[in-house]
Amino acid sequence: MSHRAVSLLSKFSSTLTNAQIRGKAHFTFQPSTTLPAGLQGQETSKMNLMQSVNEAMRIAMETDDSAVLFGEDVAFGGVFRCSLDLQKKFGKDRVFNTPLCEQGIAGFGIGVAAAGATAIAEIQFGDYIFPAYDQFDCGKLTVRTTWGAVGHGALYHSQSPEANFTHTPGLKLVVPRGPIQAKGLLLSCIRDPNPCIFFEPKILYRLASEDVPTGDYTIPLGQAETVRQGKDLTLVAWGTQVHVALEAAQLAKEKLNADVEVIDLQTIQPWDEDHVVEVLGSVQKTGRLIVTHEAPISSGFGAEIASTVQKRCFLNLESPIERVAGFDTPFPHVHEPFYLPTIHRVFDAIKKSVNY
Repeated sequence: MSHRAVSLLSKFSSTLTNAQIRGKAHFTFQPSTTLPAGLQGQETSKMNLMQSVNEAMRIAMETDDSAVLFGEDVAFGGVFRCSLDLQKKFGKDRVFNTPLCEQGIAGFGIGVAAAGATAIAEIQFGDYIFPAYDQFDCGKLTVRTTWGAVGHGALYHSQSPEANFTHTPGLKLVVPRGPIQAKGLLLSCIRDPNPCIFFEPKILYRLASEDVPTGDYTIPLGQAETVRQGKDLTLVAWGTQVHVALEAAQLAKEKLNADVEVIDLQTIQPWDEDHVVEVLGSVQKTGRLIVTHEAPISSGFGAEIASTVQKRCFLNLESPIERVAGFDTPFPHVHEPFYLPTIHRVFDAIKKSVNY
């Protein structure tokens, strides 16, 4: 590491406590203020993301006798406790541990799905999914796995690998921003006839808490959601980064008097390009676009969005499309505060775009 990098890290670290550097979120979770369409008035219960995932799997297994859940340590609840008590309720034949072998988990899931049952496979950490995913060529298989930075995970426990899978036709990829979306989107994945990968932002498992409808509901796959209205710039994100985007948008309002529209993509593949481009008049209305994600910038999914919007909105654009993302390095440990696309990095991109 260069002397300048060491000096910068030392200066930066001196302003942070150990709790801020390790384990503290680089954003503030912002609960949804409205329920998805059709759920207004339904009974709700306060849940974090881990509990909403557990609730979705419980409902899926109650309503589908063929559904089975398997993976590393799921029998006792898993390291994140997402499958807590499910074996007690549904028995060892339907909720069971597998060997520590991601290829085996995927292969077994494909066999279950090909035989006509519903497979819910857990890959304990998304970073280890790569040796397995070339097997995902069947139907009713949902692979649940973790996603994104957790504050202290480093290379093999903090990656955001969604872009790797968008090059595989037929897969559906989902990343929820909170408990309400997690439950509805996971139930949609489990009941979809196509193979789905459901990425769960691990830092939100206990950090995120919302009033989640207690009944059985789904949120359609392939549909984005506008979570903040604006007229000056469109900001697209997914998962944890939606909360970073919302905070940056608020900062832009306070410092620049700029109205930033924030869109949660929700489904990465197939992604809702019509919503980003023209539904509610987003980029065609604002004339500016920033895409932000935790994954490295090169070949990140933001590039696909930027390319599509540039083609469809060329005559509407008032400034170049910007991407704010992770850097093209392995995910660092002690340098994580430098790596992440923080509120201030997103704000700087907004300032550059509106002043172009």
